[in-house]
Amino acid sequence: MSTTLFNLQLDHVAQLQRAYATILADQGVDSLAIYSGHAREHFADDQAPPFQTYGHFMHWVGLADVQHSWLVIQPEKRPQLYLYAPTDFWHLPTQLPDEPWVAEFDVHLCSDKLGSDKITPPLSANAAIIGDIEPLTTSNQPTSKAAFQPERLLRALDELRLFKTPYEIACIREANRLAIAGHQAAQAAFIGAASELDIQLAYLTASRQRESHVPYQNIIGLNEHAGVLHYQHYALNAPKHRYSLLVDAGRRFRGYCADITRTYAGPDAPAVFGELVNAMHELKDELLKGVAPGVNFVTLHEQMHYQLGEILVAHALYKGTAEQAVEDGVTTAFCPHGLGHSLGLQVHDVAGLRHSDGTPAPAPEQHPALRLTRTLRPGMVVTVEPGLYFINMLLAPLRDTSVAINWPLVDQLMPCGGIRIEDNVAVTESGYKKLTP
Repeated sequence: MSTTLFNLQLDHVAQLQRAYATILADQGVDSLAIYSGHAREHFADDQAPPFQTYGHFMHWVGLADVQHSWLVIQPEKRPQLYLYAPTDFWHLPTQLPDEPWVAEFDVHLCSDKLGSDKITPPLSANAAIIGDIEPLTTSNQPTSKAAFQPERLLRALDELRLFKTPYEIACIREANRLAIAGHQAAQAAFIGAASELDIQLAYLTASRQRESHVPYQNIIGLNEHAGVLHYQHYALNAPKHRYSLLVDAGRRFRGYCADITRTYAGPDAPAVFGELVNAMHELKDELLKGVAPGVNFVTLHEQMHYQLGEILVAHALYKGTAEQAVEDGVTTAFCPHGLGHSLGLQVHDVAGLRHSDGTPAPAPEQHPALRLTRTLRPGMVVTVEPGLYFINMLLAPLRDTSVAINWPLVDQLMPCGGIRIEDNVAVTESGYKKLTP
């Protein structure tokens, strides 16, 4: 790992110490205990689903799989890390990397295999506790008069995470670089007439990750499956015809996520579908130019709908104006999701639907799926992901109306499923910096 990244991480930890000291003082809290969380076994089983460390814990300790551990933060004191690392021949214990940031913590190891529930970090009388502590029994929770999950404190910490340090942006950029290798392999597998499962395996191999480590379940959709927004299966056999491929897949780096989507026209797709894919790339690039401090993300979302209307008109899918397409709900039927979301330690990162003071900032009634309603500011990292889909469930209600949709062309494109193009971008002082190569 580069010295530059290590130095950025040290600066990141120092910045967290200053920010937490201010937040805790403002909240009237002397110390904060953050529980990492732990995986929960399936019912009547000894196997657990993939686990992700609690976000505010991961903000300090950039490891996405730490379990049964605690982090105690006190102003003007070194962070105290109570790490569960049992002596065990069934599993490899958690190991901290040999990196400079570790020396910034006082590390207390618990090596007793039966002792994960015995870690009870000492807390001051005026403390707070956050994290997924519900699975812990009362006897295993820290004995304190501490406030559990204080909402005002959590809102402040979420707001802090919304603005990324240079270290965090560097991690998201590297996660993007690693994910792009997977996307290139997925495209090559599609050209080779692979099945959805084979494309998924090619993606995992090239991006160097196992399926349990992806930040979200990869969406690999061929043909009409590209029109299922969160398609969750991988067909074992390649389809007879190759109309389209949609790959929405990411990667973690030191806990931070990449979230990238690409769509490809197949050899059996109508020529107009390939033209639409190119048009959506151009739309995404045009929207990126609008990312800048002071821009409201809702405004960008509305711009996306207007420009999508222009694409529908230009490619003869709608016989009217872009304004009419938006007003008649046509663009919403072709793109039912929001333009993007905040990105960081979680794919759909925190604080996207709140004002800076923590009060709610819900999605507009006409755009209920929008996950980010903030005015952009430097340090935010967001996704920009316009879409154009041919989903019968959404388009069918318009068939019996006077809305001027070119239904024969829609029916011709229906087997292609849909198009989504997604990049990750950081808001800078003067505009934006694209993180997706």
